[in-house]
Amino acid sequence: MAKPVEDDSLWIRRFHPRPDSEVRLVCLPHAGGSASFYFPMSDMMGTSVEVLSVQYPGRQDRRAEPCISSIPELADLVAAALVPWADRPLVFFGHSMGATLGFEVARRLERDHGIVLVGLFASARRAPSRKRHETVHQRDDRGIITELQRLSGTNSQIMGDEELLRMVLPAIRADYRAAETYEYDPGPKLRCPIVSLVGDDDPKVTMDEARAWGEHTESSFDFQVFPGGHFYLASHQSEIVNAISDHVLTQLRLKPSQ
Repeated sequence: MAKPVEDDSLWIRRFHPRPDSEVRLVCLPHAGGSASFYFPMSDMMGTSVEVLSVQYPGRQDRRAEPCISSIPELADLVAAALVPWADRPLVFFGHSMGATLGFEVARRLERDHGIVLVGLFASARRAPSRKRHETVHQRDDRGIITELQRLSGTNSQIMGDEELLRMVLPAIRADYRAAETYEYDPGPKLRCPIVSLVGDDDPKVTMDEARAWGEHTESSFDFQVFPGGHFYLASHQSEIVNAISDHVLTQLRLKPSQ
């Protein structure tokens, strides 16, 4: 297995390097999101877990690069970027589109590299096998902005700055296209545990759609509901950090007996 480079790669951001950590938590942003969305989670995480945040093309320091509007294509690239970081156990946390992407990356790591995650945390997203017909990516700019306002997922400062907003809209549109055109390809279940998390007032996912993540693993499954909407996690950072830490500790204790 290749050794990770000392500096962050094109795809990976380490806001708080923890060279002595036992596990690496890989965070995958939502549609239109950037690696910096997970800075607070990285800051709050204990020393035993090093947080890596994935940076998609077309935003922030990668704004000049073409956006990728296909989950399978994005998953291929993210999986390749993560292989060098798998010298320690990996756990994924993906929010919204990031949950679907995390699932597909986990499939590729298992299938192509024999890397089984410590766990996959799927936040605010229906299970891959649950399809909805959605066309937000086909709307004009105003229509996409209306959707963002409905979900309260974009920083209010950006929403009030038309120039900034127009800079990020291409990435948001590409991500929505990737998420909304995704087609689940049936295959083997993941070998890692899955934890599905959802807000109780999320318009983008029902309880049944979120609970259906349990159908995608041959390992353990847990389902957790929080007060809030699609971005419930903004108000529950400490609970989520604790849930991840507890899960990692439990899985590491179980590993020798498996």
